[in-house]
Amino acid sequence: MASRCSPTFWSGAHDWRLGVIVFPAIDLKGGQVVRLSEGDMDRATVYGDNPAAQAQLFAEAGSQFLHVVDLDGSFAGRAENRAAVEAILEAFDGHVQLGGGIRTREAVEGWFDLGVSRVVMGSAALKDPEFVRDMARAFPGGIVVAVDAKDGMVATEGWAEVSDVAVVDLARRFEDAGVASLLFTDIGRDGLLKGVNIDATVDLARRVDIPVIASGGVKGLDDIHILALHAHEGIEGVITGRALYEGRLDLAAAIAMANRG
Repeated sequence: MASRCSPTFWSGAHDWRLGVIVFPAIDLKGGQVVRLSEGDMDRATVYGDNPAAQAQLFAEAGSQFLHVVDLDGSFAGRAENRAAVEAILEAFDGHVQLGGGIRTREAVEGWFDLGVSRVVMGSAALKDPEFVRDMARAFPGGIVVAVDAKDGMVATEGWAEVSDVAVVDLARRFEDAGVASLLFTDIGRDGLLKGVNIDATVDLARRVDIPVIASGGVKGLDDIHILALHAHEGIEGVITGRALYEGRLDLAAAIAMANRG
């Protein structure tokens, strides 16, 4: 059994002087490791059928952090890849950040009990913000709010719907709630290797008092380097998936770059 971490392990702000955190991503669809293009479930590329083995490979490359998404759960509103997540938790000794369809207190508590270090909430943040605020207060440092953007507006339901709420307005609703971080994804770039939307990500970090994790479009070390240079402005980390799976980004090199800034 892998050692487990308290959900409060990130209760304090990440020290920007240490650079940014690189989160390799494992997205789950039907128990397989996949990556989507622009959040489209019909445009999924399969990269493996053993999520736990993939988590081990990331650990061997030096990763202490992992970002896992139950894509099916994002649409269903409940866990759909539970067995795969449990296998990852068993295999990976570091910190696992999990999102996808986590919309009840029972679900939040259940994942923490299994050893997840952070829970990511997206659709619930828009549709039931008080619930998310309650969870953030109940689990200090354990709740991440996913702010997914399409043309500056918040997308929900696994990115299938676009709201009329501006990204920064949603983010500001949680500034005093004890939310650990904001996970900002430009879904127009996600899975396309176009490069991170640096300007929008840094602008969000400057406008809110919550650390920001960048996601969507990482294509190489340059993205990691530039984000690390903005760590002091509130960039906590960066999530990368397709670039790793397609050999465009070496994880060990990315971690080293992120730590140098």
